[in-house]
Amino acid sequence: MAIRGDTQYQSEVLEDLSDAANYRRWLSDLVRPYLGDDPIEVGAGLGLHARDWLEHTARLTVAEGDEERLARLRAEFAGDPGVRVRHLLLPAAETGEHSSVVALNVLEHITEDVAALRSMAALLRPGGATVLIVPAFQSAMSAFDHRVGHVRRYTLQSLAASLSGAGLHIEQLRYVNPMGLLAWYVLCRGLGRFPSNGAVLRTYDRLVVPLVRRADRHRAPFGQSVFAVARRTAADRTP
Repeated sequence: MAIRGDTQYQSEVLEDLSDAANYRRWLSDLVRPYLGDDPIEVGAGLGLHARDWLEHTARLTVAEGDEERLARLRAEFAGDPGVRVRHLLLPAAETGEHSSVVALNVLEHITEDVAALRSMAALLRPGGATVLIVPAFQSAMSAFDHRVGHVRRYTLQSLAASLSGAGLHIEQLRYVNPMGLLAWYVLCRGLGRFPSNGAVLRTYDRLVVPLVRRADRHRAPFGQSVFAVARRTAADRTP
């Protein structure tokens, strides 16, 4: 997989959204029940989600395809015996026995998304989970999406088709953060703004995200992102 988009800018975005701590923890907590004892996060970025998960799993692998971010991950987790840092680009011809493969806002960067999902499945032990968060609705595609290298945005139907095409068995598939999608349409699509740290982001993260998170138990018909859990069953062979 060629890393799509301006990779330096992608790293800057990861840094520049660091004020959204409540939102980051929300996503980390959505994933946490599915980690198991030996998860791998692909496209781990700066390792912020991995830090949230360390106390909840016996060991953790963080993988990156961008060399600059990979070096930062190695520095971040140097000396931590429970964390393995490795280079990985998807699709890849590798197999593994991980309890889960986690990809948060990664799949939308990959042209061959079904092939990438097959590669994720190949990294799992039987019964292991692929856990995804991807941006929702092609109509929300903005200049920011293009700048960071998004190939597409998903609906429940399109992500289900990709997961099924990769031979994964869907356990959960739903939208999250409906307020975030409405804000995205106004700020990113309507006004052409790019997400960044600042008073607006901090206020939204502090006041709105906790409310939206509490309401998340009621399944929304739309959202800023799609959350998915799909498994490789015990009967499946490695793709």
